[in-house]
Amino acid sequence: RRVLFRSLRLSFSLYISSLFPYFSVQNSTNLFPPSLSSTNEGNSTVSITNLHHSLPYPLMTIYPPPPPVFSAAISLSFLFFLSLPHPLHGLGSGATLAAVSSSATVCGVVAGEPNRRIECFKHRQRVFISPNVSYDVVSGGQSFFCGIRSGGYSLLCWDVATFTPKRVYFSESVPVREISVGGDQVCGIFNGTNRVKCWRGIKGSHQSPTWVDGFRSISSGFGFSCGILVNNSSVRCWGSNSSLAAQIQSQFADFRMDNIVAGGMHVCGFNSTGFLVCKGSNSSGQLNFPVNEPYEFKTLALGLDYSCALRQSNGSVVCWGGGGGYSNNVTQDTEFEALVGALNFTCGLVTLNLSIICWGPGWFDNGPLTANLPLPKILPGACVQSDCVQCGIFPDSQSLCSDSGHICNTCLMSRTVSPFPPPSPLPKPSPSSPPSKGLRKGLLAFAIVGSVGSFAGMCSIIYCLYTGVCWGRKKIHNSVQPTITRGGSSTSRTSSNGPPSRSLTIRRQGSRIMRRQRSGTSSTKHADRAEEFSFQELVAATNNFSWENKIGSGSFGVVYKGKLSDGREVAIKRSETGPRTKRLQEKESAFESELAFLSRLHHKHLVRLVGYCEEREERLLVYEYMKHGALYDHLHSKNNAEKHSSMINSWNIRIRIALDAARGIEYLHSYAVPPIIHRDIKSSNILLDANWTARVSDFGLSMMGPESDKDFRPSNAAGTIGYIDPEYYGLNVLTAKSDVYGFGVVLLELLTGKKAIFKSGNEGGEPTSVVDFACPAIMAGELGKILDPRVGPPESNESEAVELVAYTALHCVNLEGKDRPTMTDIVANLERALALCVDGQDNIPSSEIFTASD
Repeated sequence: RRVLFRSLRLSFSLYISSLFPYFSVQNSTNLFPPSLSSTNEGNSTVSITNLHHSLPYPLMTIYPPPPPVFSAAISLSFLFFLSLPHPLHGLGSGATLAAVSSSATVCGVVAGEPNRRIECFKHRQRVFISPNVSYDVVSGGQSFFCGIRSGGYSLLCWDVATFTPKRVYFSESVPVREISVGGDQVCGIFNGTNRVKCWRGIKGSHQSPTWVDGFRSISSGFGFSCGILVNNSSVRCWGSNSSLAAQIQSQFADFRMDNIVAGGMHVCGFNSTGFLVCKGSNSSGQLNFPVNEPYEFKTLALGLDYSCALRQSNGSVVCWGGGGGYSNNVTQDTEFEALVGALNFTCGLVTLNLSIICWGPGWFDNGPLTANLPLPKILPGACVQSDCVQCGIFPDSQSLCSDSGHICNTCLMSRTVSPFPPPSPLPKPSPSSPPSKGLRKGLLAFAIVGSVGSFAGMCSIIYCLYTGVCWGRKKIHNSVQPTITRGGSSTSRTSSNGPPSRSLTIRRQGSRIMRRQRSGTSSTKHADRAEEFSFQELVAATNNFSWENKIGSGSFGVVYKGKLSDGREVAIKRSETGPRTKRLQEKESAFESELAFLSRLHHKHLVRLVGYCEEREERLLVYEYMKHGALYDHLHSKNNAEKHSSMINSWNIRIRIALDAARGIEYLHSYAVPPIIHRDIKSSNILLDANWTARVSDFGLSMMGPESDKDFRPSNAAGTIGYIDPEYYGLNVLTAKSDVYGFGVVLLELLTGKKAIFKSGNEGGEPTSVVDFACPAIMAGELGKILDPRVGPPESNESEAVELVAYTALHCVNLEGKDRPTMTDIVANLERALALCVDGQDNIPSSEIFTASD
């Protein structure tokens, strides 16, 4: 119904808008208003005084548009395509990738981590950006780049000579939603008012615009900035180079733009129909885009005297201008998700693995052009909390955003649009038209609108029949009661024999958006829903729960490997069967607890729930299959007797596994609402997938924690001997720090290779806990005595990393919870340890080790 209503509404609006030129006279606009001083928007603002430029900076943004078409005889097929949402593009408006011209530096917002930090690459070196906090978007200029901290209440900039952070803007009440960095200026749009403020680097020459209507998006070039007004989609420009700004603004006067991108002295963008328009200086042919393909492109990146774009069809790069120095064979067969332009080089985000490739004359001293930069995965777009009702959610968006938002797909226009002849001028109407003519005009308009509506309705019905939304599906379980937004998010199902299509498509609205409020900010969850299976389906999948299919056990159940009828490999946990006793009640409680939690928890480092079965006394949960099983089995297997016996006999791998698990637990404590206490953190509940990525599993004992930091006292202590928190077991005081204790034991297992409880000496030895075995040696500085001999002594670049893990584990197993660190502290320590282990040096700004949270 929403699709049909939106199609009809937009079709009617487009038809009416096509008649405006005949019944109204367009008002002339002031090309360049007088400069006025800008107004502070928050509690404090700081002007940039130490950011200089010597060369123009081209800002990057994205996508393509056609000349205005005002014809009453609009083609129905064309009108239907236009009824789809227009693309909302622009790396300036939602960039997670930034390039800095003067030193050939590229920076990006890292994907797949709860803390969406910034990492850069300069002169063959990775640079970790401080402060190590979450950022929404970044934008680069001539010699500096800027980023908006998550939430928009703070804007920071870094000069790439020193990477020293400088706070440019801060407000507790007026957030910045978008930034754009040019040659020497940074401009931002304030949320709510859509007003733009610019901070100037050279003598305050780059003043803020004063249009009261507000801007939808902005982009900055060398000495000028341009933006699109909210009310009429027209382009307005301003800046220290007022003549260039006025020239570009006048050249865009007849266009209604969806987005624009500023280069050195030119601007390109897409109008409301997806047609590419370029204006400004054409000194090197930077405006000469392929005229036979005006609808072909989706993403733009502009430099000093060149322009590049991505094709809609295959994500390949096309460049023009710049003396041909930007058309490189390196990018010939590569599909890109995003582009960013600098003064004299371009970088692209590779679709296959979200790595970065850069090329161009200015990409100097940074290695071969064919090499992917040694940076982690970079987000392909900003993680947002709003719904993505227009064009759906980007594939694997949950994992990339670490379940704190999602990335919206780019809305693409149809490329099969046929050109229209320009409208013939209408005769000037006579002062008094006969009633019959007016009636005929009214009937004609009614007929056209009716035809459009009928066609849109037929297309909507065909879409309904094609996608199957008119028929019922399997029963769906969703344990929470979300607030349903005005549109669901998209879960796009792609065929198994090819990557997700980036072409124009209408995606099914298959999941809900759940909203939460915490500490005054909102966060959006994308809650995948669990399928309900019949018991017979799962019997067939596990070969009647045969002993050969048994792979382990969990809380109140045995786990079997299974293969569903559609070929999916899964792990199926079947609760113990028996009479209705207290044990059965515990089984019911564990089943309901795990189903409730996993139906609403989605994180890269938590095992994903596929579905469930509830028939008579049978209670079964279906999970994604973890190919490499439990961490416990690898650490304590008799077959793992020497260094080359197992993949995990490496300090690098063990620290990486610890970090993965810590991030999963941190999500439960800090990002789930209400927070969740696992209560059974142990090595057998940390599973490894095909890529050796660790995920936390088994939520049968989990409990919702309090919203505050006060102690939570359940009725009975639960857990596993050797891992259970002594404070919780003895005093029945449960907090998130109880999970920290269990995780500390896991860290000691990884360090020593010993079980949580093991027999010292021969088989007849006394049971000893790994805590009692390892902690005295760590405190005495004799770590080498207790390290797992199968891994061997750490190498020079690993010693400090292993020591950091050991001291972190030592603090985790303190007897009192108040003396233990939080999971966020632990994640920070393990991230630093992994960086030390991988890079061989401390690339993270030095700071004291986190021990216990205040």
